[in-house]
Amino acid sequence: MGMLKNFIACVLLVVLFLQNSCFEAGLSANVTYDHRALVIDGKRRVLQSGSIHYPRSTPEVWPELIRKSKEGGLEVIETYVFWNYHEPIRGQYYFEGRFDLVRFVKTVQEAGLFLHLRIGPYACAEWNYGGFPVWLHFIPGIQFRTTNNPFKEEMKRFLAKIIDLMKQENLFASQGGPIILAQVENEYGNVEWAYGVGGELYVKWAADTAVNLNTSVPWVMCQQEDAPDPIINTCNGFYCDGFTPNSPSKPIMWTENYSGWFLSFGYAVPFRPVEDLAFAVARFFETGGTFQNYYMYFGGTNFGRTAGGPLVATSYDYDAPIDEYGFIRQPKWGHLRELHKAIKLCEEYLISSDPTHQKLGAKLEAHIYHKSSNDCAAFLANYDSSSDANVTFNGNVYFLPAWSVSILPDCKNVVFNTAKVISQRNNGDHPFAQQKNVNELLLASSAFSWYEEKVGISGNRSFVRPDLAEQINTTKDTSDYLWYTASLANSSFWKQGSTLPVNKSLICAGACPGLLKALAVEAHCSI
Repeated sequence: MGMLKNFIACVLLVVLFLQNSCFEAGLSANVTYDHRALVIDGKRRVLQSGSIHYPRSTPEVWPELIRKSKEGGLEVIETYVFWNYHEPIRGQYYFEGRFDLVRFVKTVQEAGLFLHLRIGPYACAEWNYGGFPVWLHFIPGIQFRTTNNPFKEEMKRFLAKIIDLMKQENLFASQGGPIILAQVENEYGNVEWAYGVGGELYVKWAADTAVNLNTSVPWVMCQQEDAPDPIINTCNGFYCDGFTPNSPSKPIMWTENYSGWFLSFGYAVPFRPVEDLAFAVARFFETGGTFQNYYMYFGGTNFGRTAGGPLVATSYDYDAPIDEYGFIRQPKWGHLRELHKAIKLCEEYLISSDPTHQKLGAKLEAHIYHKSSNDCAAFLANYDSSSDANVTFNGNVYFLPAWSVSILPDCKNVVFNTAKVISQRNNGDHPFAQQKNVNELLLASSAFSWYEEKVGISGNRSFVRPDLAEQINTTKDTSDYLWYTASLANSSFWKQGSTLPVNKSLICAGACPGLLKALAVEAHCSI
């Protein structure tokens, strides 16, 4: 009997060792899709995802952000890849510090989450130059994002660089890694019309190029109605419950669900109520969706000169469930976590059938998912923005607040309603909720660093010209400043006896060209 116990104990130790070894090494997974969902190792999955851009935080903070995302009910982390910082000089690559992409992906893997890698390589993302390196601008004959050979050669080379890097580190799902999705291009459908036939040919080329790079995971194109098979076209927006893919063989996917909006100087701080955000998510899954991503789940900070676009602020907080400093934002984080739990209770139903629609009244409806004729889950929706309602479903009466969805995992009992937010506190996550004073927090903070950008009106690169200089061509993106000095000392303007409230020189920006023309003088420009 003692020998048998020892034998059983040895077997258990071997099994545990093998399980731990497999976990550490990573189990390979086959990722495909059908009309209903992404399919991972033969099983359809309902997935909650959130965007975290690795350069908008620091490597030391990544594990904490990802842990809080997982605790909030996420199963996937989504990020762009930022070409201009990974290849600042053509052929010279940088993957260190905040731009250590491999480390970020491995941190996601260590947390037990999947990853959606949006390579682009055009990102937009309110990022400097949309993520394109400025040296692209100076390649002779280049035209961005169209059927232009110089551009396509550079884009293909960078796509291959990133994919090869991921393959070398065994980071695709088929290699035991976390990457289950990849994206080529980004919201090109919004501008494709301007390129005419060149745009249509470019979309096909980008799709073919991506597929031929053999990632072994599905590719997506967001906001791209003409995404060629097998590329999945996906939705971006505040609401995507009405979105339909361009092929019945593709699942309904939402790559950007805006948790708020980016901050611009001079404008109000963006805010999206969690009741509305939860309503949008529930409606998406109610009407057939099985993958949705919050943009952003953690927004972070535009460090250095990374902010791009008109008046985009340093903060990229985005009113996200995790705020700019990495602290949980309540009640948004907690309310969404409960929503994710409720949807997870419905997963087996959501992946087993397409929804059956049932009208319950004016702007009132139900969608039902069946595993069998007597086994179902249901979503009851009131999409009237001002009027509450009582509805009858399966012989029972349910109260639906205005603009809300109730989730019934057993077609009977409501486990969650999107409009009913239970008051939630930060539970000590935010430092000011803890018993510490401000001085202690300041003393515990890491050392600050800064970037010095010299400004002035003269230097070795100064030159003289009678008109406005084009910013990118002049500064090569080494500075956000272009200084103009108009010298009036020898101008006929003075002979007319006029005076200006300046000391015979003027430093100006946007108004300078008109003044130069009016005074018929030249300007010394300096960067």
